[in-house]
Amino acid sequence: MSQEFRFILPAPPPPAEWFATHHLAREFRHEIEARQQFQDYCEWYAETAERHQKELRSMRGDIKLFGWFLRGFRG
Repeated sequence: MSQEFRFILPAPPPPAEWFATHHLAREFRHEIEARQQFQDYCEWYAETAERHQKELRSMRGDIKLFGWFLRGFRG
């Protein structure tokens, strides 16, 4: 490397520091991804639970046709 570019370009970091930084960044990205997946799962679970509760309320208000058929065969 010529002398005039010596002050423009910083010296490359030692390999151990580079690997430590790379490993830390990779762990951080993995943690962010895991938290995002967990957040998505929690939102999906809440939406599904709410939908199932609505379905249950509507089913409780339905006429029990199957019970009428069973009464006809038993009685």
